[in-house]
Amino acid sequence: MMKRIGIYLYDQVEVLDFAGPFEVFTSAARLTKRLSPGSSTAFEVDLIALKPGVISARGGLSVNVAYGISDHPPLDVWVIPGGVVTEELSNKFLINWLQDQAASVDLLCSVCTGAFLLAEAGLLDGKRATTHWEDIPEFAQNYPQVIVDAQARWVEDGKIITAAGISAGIDMALYLVSRLAGEQLALITARQMDYSWQI
Repeated sequence: MMKRIGIYLYDQVEVLDFAGPFEVFTSAARLTKRLSPGSSTAFEVDLIALKPGVISARGGLSVNVAYGISDHPPLDVWVIPGGVVTEELSNKFLINWLQDQAASVDLLCSVCTGAFLLAEAGLLDGKRATTHWEDIPEFAQNYPQVIVDAQARWVEDGKIITAAGISAGIDMALYLVSRLAGEQLALITARQMDYSWQI
């Protein structure tokens, strides 16, 4: 059964925090079609921002986003990547929207400082979580109600999964492929990407 993945983008988002999982899911989708001609794809991936249009990722990369948070298709999984999240943290509309989305999706995931947005929305209260090693002290200080795991590459607690940093986000995305579409597809996807998956 096809799963729809939403990846939230914003100005100064870290490129590989979103592009890594994007590549994992879209590669898995292509491989599904190649391995089982005529079958439906395993994943559809949508890039979503506050509103449709162009966002400027870190390093000046421009990305055209098709959907806004008010008009995107129904999703099964959300991925919130990291980057410079200062403005996002102060956006009450976005934080409230995240709270609403948490109730409607099967899985809610973050990469790197994307965990700050989940914590700001109160979604990590009493849960284990992680973020980039460089941000662990600030994360623990700002959100003492979160059980911070500074050693894990990614942490799953209930329906929420947080990943430490760029390559950990790819590992997490491959785990999601394994969980949602089978370990064999995840292994083939990692091989296709020439990536050494740290399970």
